[in-house]
Amino acid sequence: MSPLKTEPEPDSKLYRPISEVADLVGVKQHVLRYWETQFSMLRPKKNRAGNRMYRPEEVKLLLHIKELLYARRYTIAGARRTLLDLRKESTPQVEIGFGEADRKLVLHDVKAELKQLAERLKERRPSLRG
Repeated sequence: MSPLKTEPEPDSKLYRPISEVADLVGVKQHVLRYWETQFSMLRPKKNRAGNRMYRPEEVKLLLHIKELLYARRYTIAGARRTLLDLRKESTPQVEIGFGEADRKLVLHDVKAELKQLAERLKERRPSLRG
């Protein structure tokens, strides 16, 4: 007997919808759409229905943008300039700034997986009342 049918790994999720990304980054969906107009390197794909779908690299970029704007208090122009300067530098230096973003992605996926497992357990568990 196999215990539980396993779901695909959270890391295998190639695209995330804007609602999930907004929750993960901690901003409203309209803020993500606005940032898309201000940061040329941020171009999420759209599915057939026209909904934005974000790749892991774009989520990391959004977390980096949020850090620059909210934590470091950069203006949008200053954040844009900083990100463009980072792009011009070699790739390994750019990746250094994404450690926190990677941790947030992993924690978000673990939380989602735990919620799914809790729901499955609720469905299988008989009622303890009466």
